[in-house]
Amino acid sequence: MKRSTSRLLTLLEVQTLTGKKVSTWRKAVAEKKVPYVRLGRSVRIPKEFIDQLIEDGWHDPIDGKED
Repeated sequence: MKRSTSRLLTLLEVQTLTGKKVSTWRKAVAEKKVPYVRLGRSVRIPKEFIDQLIEDGWHDPIDGKED
């Protein structure tokens, strides 16, 4: 994803849009699985990324294990 000047969302705003917990987003940021901007101690995620994620649909990875 190219860098842009789109709006930056707090993790709470991302939670509201996606239904995924803030802790899930914190983990994704820590593992560098999503683009983010760190402003001091706070973290922001580009709205453009979230919009694209919602448009494409959420796909959980398949690890090959059966429950």
